[in-house]
Amino acid sequence: MINSVKSTLAATALVLTLAAPGFLAQANAETASDGVVTVKSGYSVAETVSRIKKDVADKGITLFGVIDQAKLGNAAGNVVRPSRLIMFGNPALGTTFITANPKAGLDWPVRVVVYQTADGSVYAAYTDFDYIARRHGIESRTKEFKMATEVIQSVTSSIEK
Repeated sequence: MINSVKSTLAATALVLTLAAPGFLAQANAETASDGVVTVKSGYSVAETVSRIKKDVADKGITLFGVIDQAKLGNAAGNVVRPSRLIMFGNPALGTTFITANPKAGLDWPVRVVVYQTADGSVYAAYTDFDYIARRHGIESRTKEFKMATEVIQSVTSSIEK
């Protein structure tokens, strides 16, 4: 019995040791139960968007566009704080999700919303790729989802101070 408890504790310690680096790397990011990952930016909305666009370009990823949601909303008579939607992706990677389930096209290309809260803080938010895989019941693209996760984490790390 005591040996069993010791083995369990040793295994738990090993798992925690292996998981800690990934956890610490995401210390400034928060994943909500709804599958949205939120990263606090150290910059204004405009600078955050600029940094993300530069990082996407430096990685050779296709930028599909940026929508100024605040500009559109304000022009329609709503009061909208600064908010921009950035769409980008790698067709060779992203379309593998669509080949597994056409409904995955709802989540591709990658979208990151950069927004300012009432207190002036700026955040970037995107849908977690593990959540996307579960949402669409895709179990055959583990390697691709892992790669997409690494890319989005790298891109959003460019906005942290």
